[in-house]
Formats: sequence, C-alpha cells, structure tokens
Amino acid sequence: MTTQNTGKYWKDKLHLTSHVEGGSFSEVFRSDLLLPQESLTKHHNGSRNAMTSIYFMLEYGDFSAFHRIASDEVWHHYDGDTLCIYEIKPNGTLTKHLLGIEGSALPFVAIAAGSWFASRVEEPGSFTLCGCTVAPGFDFADFELANRWALQQQFPDYKNLIAELTRQ
Repeated sequence: MTTQNTGKYWKDKLHLTSHVEGGSFSEVFRSDLLLPQESLTKHHNGSRNAMTSIYFMLEYGDFSAFHRIASDEVWHHYDGDTLCIYEIKPNGTLTKHLLGIEGSALPFVAIAAGSWFASRVEEPGSFTLCGCTVAPGFDFADFELANRWALQQQFPDYKNLIAELTRQ
C-alpha cells in the first residue's frame, strides 16, 4: 500500500513507546467503568475497566511475539501495509488473519480471549499502524507471553512458526 506517512512519523506523532511483546504502542483510552471480579471469567485476575484501547505499530523485521490475554481483542487497521496476525485457538486451530485494506485483507479482526496470537508485517520496508481494543479492559495481570518450548510442545504442528514468533 502506498502511504505518505512513515513508521517514524507515527511513532513521533502518537508518542509510541516499545511494547514488551514487540512493536510500539500508546494507550489512548481506558474506560472509567469498572467491572467487578465476580462479573468476569476465572481467567481475569481482579476487577477490570470495561474497555481499553491502544495505538499499536509494527515495522518490517520486528514482530509481536505469541501471547494471550483473558479478554477478546479487536484490531483496527489505520495506515501502512497488511499485518499478518497468527491466532492459535485453544483447540489447536491456526488462523492467519490479514489486517489491512489491500486484496483479501480486512480492516477489522477479532481475536478470541484465551487464544495465542502473534503478528508481523511481511512486506519488506513497510509498517502497519493499527488500534487494539480490549474488553473487558487490558491488564498485564491477564497477559501471558509464550515460552517457545512449551508452546511448541502444545502445538507441534506449528513448531517453525512458533520459533519465528517467540522471544524466549
């Protein structure tokens, strides 16, 4: 996709900082509405804001490592090339979502709570700017970064992909 903006432009404009899973981000919304623990799943470790939202950017050569969270996450494409989001559902089904506006990509992708997922830009020299909305809201207490060996043992059919998209 041709864009007049660059990854650096968006990093500066949106004040993006490094994210532990890879890429750059900035939280832009956290709902004041607080959902009590008893209204959430057993996978939520405490009360949560009803919704949170971030800007998230990946550049070619970097990746968002496999991780999972206790809530559903909706991705929205804003600028740049297509982002490949790999989702491994708890039953072992792998889906490659294409987030973007070109070809078969879609500008909106939903990742189910409890799925392992990772992402990367596969077009050399490009970037993707997107938004991620989480409900119930994101909290690092509900975040799990994948261990390469353990995830490969759980899903041996995806051993190579897991090796490419994990950091530990």
